Amino acid sequence: MTNEKNIKESFSKIKEDINSLKYDINSLKTQQNPRVENSGKKRGLITGITGQDGAYLAEFLLNKGYEVYGFHRRTSMDVFDRIGHLRKEIKLVEGDVTDLGSIIRVIKEINPDEIYNLAAQSFVPDSWTQPISTVEINALGVINILEAIRILNPRIKFYQASTSEMFGKVHETPQTENTLFHPRSPYAASKAFGYYITQNYRESYNIFACNGVLFNHESSKRGKQFVTRKISHSVAKIKLGYQEYFEIGNMDAKRDWGYAGDYVEAMWLMMQKEKSDNYVIGTGETHSVREFIEESFKMVGMPIKWEGKGINEVGKYKDRIVVKVSPKFYRPAEVDYLLANPAKAKKVLGWTPKTKFKELVKMMVESDLDRLKKYGLQEEDKSRLDSH
Repeated sequence: MTNEKNIKESFSKIKEDINSLKYDINSLKTQQNPRVENSGKKRGLITGITGQDGAYLAEFLLNKGYEVYGFHRRTSMDVFDRIGHLRKEIKLVEGDVTDLGSIIRVIKEINPDEIYNLAAQSFVPDSWTQPISTVEINALGVINILEAIRILNPRIKFYQASTSEMFGKVHETPQTENTLFHPRSPYAASKAFGYYITQNYRESYNIFACNGVLFNHESSKRGKQFVTRKISHSVAKIKLGYQEYFEIGNMDAKRDWGYAGDYVEAMWLMMQKEKSDNYVIGTGETHSVREFIEESFKMVGMPIKWEGKGINEVGKYKDRIVVKVSPKFYRPAEVDYLLANPAKAKKVLGWTPKTKFKELVKMMVESDLDRLKKYGLQEEDKSRLDSH
């Protein structure tokens, strides 16, 4: 009887919460609109504005004459370094994509013309150790925003940041908008839900909702835990004598790497079309992690050679070991080969990438060198080896 009573009480509490949420939504729909004064400019709301893509997109939209709002989650740390130069031009609003109430409040207040959902737990290795929070942000966060749009203003345009990681164990090469998904991580699986629910709301409610299936896109604003920035930053530290070597996982994984600054233009172009759709965005070239390492060392005048095999392989500059392989950086399920076919984006959007692979590597390595020369080794960089 006790278990039955507890179950009934739990269901009663859930029912109360649902009724309360319905009341809150109805109140928001009927109360006097507290939205900010209309400036006559287009309004863009960016979730995940403190990330790499958020920073580039904010700057891009400002240059297009938009009023830009950045949706961010409160934190005790300063996470605005990437958008520091834009702080006076953008308007920051607090909220959390996992909290429907805060999304409704912000959309009600701003009533944006376009919403770009870039918020995500985007570091793939963490999705194995934090699968629940990854799904809450990457999957439920998407449906929360779409529901808010459906309830408040179905005319708002919506962009969902999808990912090439959804292709996973690829079924064909190169990958197109019609290639089957085979996710190989909780991150990719959560993103696949976000992709399909975006498409579903487009078809079910006639909402302008598009998916940008972006292949790997990098820059000097990339977090240091991501492999490309880890490489560029480590090479710069080795060149300047701050570090002896760095450790890496699977060097033979291949990715279609582009420049994030180019890719935000593709996001915007999707949102300007008469009808929403899904688009693959990439360069049409693939390079291995090994190639990225080799090119980075060439940029600082330290060409390396490889010796050994498997986990015993090392990269040497002259007789000095500067790269080691470590099993701790291998993924439980690897994505071996990603290569985009961006033909649709070129034909429909008129978009083509401007930055080549070697230019991207050069840009990242030189940026890290310049920062280290100017500011020295920062507190978070003082460990001899990168932790991710």
